[in-house]
This record gives sequence, structure tokens and C-alpha cells, in this order.
Amino acid sequence: QLQLVDSGGGSVQQGGSLTLSCAVSGGYLDYVVIGWFRQAPGKDGVKEREVVSCISGSDGTTYNGDSRFTISKANAKNAVNLQLNSLKPEDTAVYCCAAAKSRSVKGVWDNALKFSVWGQGTQVTVSS
Repeated sequence: QLQLVDSGGGSVQQGGSLTLSCAVSGGYLDYVVIGWFRQAPGKDGVKEREVVSCISGSDGTTYNGDSRFTISKANAKNAVNLQLNSLKPEDTAVYCCAAAKSRSVKGVWDNALKFSVWGQGTQVTVSS
């Protein structure tokens, strides 16, 4: 059974950087799309999760919602990383990775409901 463990969150000042990691176990990246989502304080439920970036484990194609952020595969570790640069206070949120049973980011990147497996989330706090 596919499981995801996300990590790497923390507290940084505006303009700082963080690297989030999503470790995949119980399955292979080749058969899923991994997405990173964030949920701002006070917002609950899957529908309130904002897509940040997605990557196909099969062909490496990506969707990226913000040019400050970069998603990449770490194949040797069966993991997906999300590099967050030039962070702003409005980026403060719980960031979660999730897996969708798809080989293409098309058709899944814009809908959190299409992602069936979720990590536990990691808090990112950006202070001004």
C-alpha cells in the first residue's frame, strides 16, 4: 500500500528558502503523479487545499503554480522534493504531498480530489 511521508518544513524569514521532501514507500514513482498542496490557516477539507506543484513519476513532466518553487524527483530515494525560494509570509501553510494514480499531470493537477494518498503534512511558517 502506497504511503507518503513529507518533511522539511520549518520557520524562516521572508526571502528565505526551504526544501520539502516526500518519501514514497509501498510503491514506485513510475506509476503515480505526486503533487504538493498547501492549506492555509483556518481552511479545512481537501477542497481547500491549493495545488502548488505536481510531477509525473513516469515522464517527469511538471505543473508548477509559482516560479519561486521547483519540484523534482529524487529517484534513488523514491522521493519527490519541493524547493521553496523567496518565501513570503503569505506562503505560510501546512504543505502536504499526495499521490494520484495517473502517469500524466494532465487531468489531475488542478483537483485535489483526484489524489487518493496523502502525507501527514509539514508546517511552513514565514515571518516578515
